[in-house]
Amino acid sequence: MAYLQIRDVPDDVRDVLAERARERGQSLTMFLRDVVMREASFAANRVLLDQVAASRRATGVTTADVLSSLDSARERADA
Repeated sequence: MAYLQIRDVPDDVRDVLAERARERGQSLTMFLRDVVMREASFAANRVLLDQVAASRRATGVTTADVLSSLDSARERADA
């Protein structure tokens, strides 16, 4: 397991983070560990979103196409 050290954090920022940790019943170290792990997990989300965007472009389907299809489906449902 790796160790991280952050330097030059302003006192007011440290105080806010310590308070948030206290509110959650965590030590500052555990709170920051959770923050770092959550941030790292966003990388996987970004990859997934990029894949979805690429596949959407590959289909040639536009937002206008989707909205038009929804409008048509709603009209049929109302009829």
